[in-house]
Amino acid sequence: MAYYHCLLLDVDGTMMDFAAAEHKAFHETMSEFGLPATDEVEHTYHTINKGLWAALEKGQIKREKLVVRRFEELLAALGATGDAARMNAFYLDRLSEHPDLMPGTLEAVKELSEVATLAVVTNGVEHVQEKRLKESGLGEYMDGVFISECIGVEKPNRRFFETALRSLGIENRDKVLVVGNSLTADVKGGQNAGLDTCWFNWEGKESPAENGPTHTVRSWEELYAIVMEPDELENVGQTRRKHQFEQGG
Repeated sequence: MAYYHCLLLDVDGTMMDFAAAEHKAFHETMSEFGLPATDEVEHTYHTINKGLWAALEKGQIKREKLVVRRFEELLAALGATGDAARMNAFYLDRLSEHPDLMPGTLEAVKELSEVATLAVVTNGVEHVQEKRLKESGLGEYMDGVFISECIGVEKPNRRFFETALRSLGIENRDKVLVVGNSLTADVKGGQNAGLDTCWFNWEGKESPAENGPTHTVRSWEELYAIVMEPDELENVGQTRRKHQFEQGG
C-alpha cells in the first residue's frame, strides 16, 4: 500500500495551468470591453490580483468583493471608466472555458488514483473550478472536491483541511499529504492542520530556509516516488490496481 493513502491536491498552478488560462481570459475580457491589454497592463492586473488574493488568505477580504475590486483597481490604474462587476462576470465565464493542464497532469492523476484517495482543495471560484475540473477530465478521478467558497474558510485555515478530512472519513493524518504550489496557502495550510506537505515547485524556486514543506517536487514522477512504494512504482502504467483504502487506517 502507498506511503500516503490520501492526497489533497491544489488546482491552480499545481494540476491546472492557471497562468495560461488567466492570460487568455484576461485578453478576451479586455478586448470585450474595449480596453488595452498590453504586457504592462497585464502586469498591473497581476500585481493587483496577487495582492488581493494574499489578503483573502489572511481573512482580510471576502471573495465576492475581491473579484470585483481587482477590476475596479485596474480601471482606476488605467484612468478608465467601466462596470467592474460586468468585467469580472465576463472574465470568470471566459476563465471557466480554459481547462489548461500542467504537463503530464491527467496521466499522473490516473496513476495516483490507483494507489490513493484523491481530493481537490482549492480557494478558487466555485463555478469556475467545477467546470474546469469536469472539462479537463480531472474530476472523474477525485473522491472529493473541496472549495473554500463552499466550506466558508480559505486555505491556509486549518478548518478548511479538517472539513475535507471529515468529509472523506479519514482519521489517520499520518497518511495524508497536501500537494500544492503555494507556500502560503497549501504548505502553510497543511502545516496548520498537522499534515505532511509537498511543495510542487514547477519553476525551481529557492526553498524556504525555515518552516519548509515535508517534501518538494518539480514533476509528477518525483511525486510518485514519495507517494508509492517500490512495487507500486514498478506497476505504473498498469490499470485495475485500485487501492484498498480503509477509512480509519
